Amino acid sequence: MKFKGIPNMGNLMKQAQEFQSKMAKLQEELKNKTVEASSGGGMVTIVVDGQQEVRSITIEKEVIDPEEVEMLQDLIVAAVNDGLNKAKDMANEEMTKLTGGLNLPNIPGLT
Repeated sequence: MKFKGIPNMGNLMKQAQEFQSKMAKLQEELKNKTVEASSGGGMVTIVVDGQQEVRSITIEKEVIDPEEVEMLQDLIVAAVNDGLNKAKDMANEEMTKLTGGLNLPNIPGLT
């Protein structure tokens, strides 16, 4: 079947299905890729996966002080935000590899 003005619609649909399959594979791969971020000179370390989920938080004992709770909270927030930004950058980089540099709009779940 041919649509007026759209040569080979079947080929276009096949390409769309292949792209969808590659996107699903990329989503799975991003679950297993992680980035690490820290704050306070490594006193708080965060590991975030490519789907922007925090996998772990490590807090050095020296920074745990009941008198300095606000400082610890600030260090955690800083490390988490840095980790999430790194995870977004990683996901965007992987998406660019998949799309060959096409400038696609935001795709839910990736950015």
